[in-house]
Amino acid sequence: MKKAVLGVFLMLGIFQLTAQEDVKQQDNDKKWQVRARFISVIPSESASIDAIGGDVSISTAYVPEVDFTYFFTENWAAELILATTNHDVEAINTAAGNIDLGDVWLLPPTLTFQYHYPVGDFKPYVGAGVNYTIFYSADEGPIADKVDYDNSFGFAFQAGFDYALNDTWFLNVDVKKILLQTDATVNATTALGATVGADVDINPLVVGFGIGMKF
Repeated sequence: MKKAVLGVFLMLGIFQLTAQEDVKQQDNDKKWQVRARFISVIPSESASIDAIGGDVSISTAYVPEVDFTYFFTENWAAELILATTNHDVEAINTAAGNIDLGDVWLLPPTLTFQYHYPVGDFKPYVGAGVNYTIFYSADEGPIADKVDYDNSFGFAFQAGFDYALNDTWFLNVDVKKILLQTDATVNATTALGATVGADVDINPLVVGFGIGMKF
């Protein structure tokens, strides 16, 4: 009888260890994550404007975002962030007063390399990487004849965490700082009789909340 009981407990122990290994292996097999976030893009803007001086004001944008993450190991991963935002732009405190420069769309794909440190269901991470921002569909507003923005490379820094709901689904909070600069050219020949250049720092803070899935 004792041998039978010991045999049952031994079998249960082996079954439990096997199940734990299967769960661990299943989790390790899920190398990809996809998230859907809602983000706010908050510029920390400043500008050096030729001839007329002044500064720049750039609006905050709120948009959905999708990102994909690939895990090389349990701790190391790469993430690609995809979103597009629209921002109102105004030159302020210039010698010609405040100038409405319309709006512009930004497409800023960002690739970061991350270190994850899982603590149970709570999985914080930090990351750093590069960004390439494409400016498109610029509307020059009511005063300028045309506004051009140069596409540019920048650096990105990131911190956040995932919180596991189960083996597949999780919640996410994420904060990024993107170092973003562009050279803008404002053709204001009709209104001011000149074309004005500006060195514009945008440097947005990107705050996101969302849900993700492992696969």
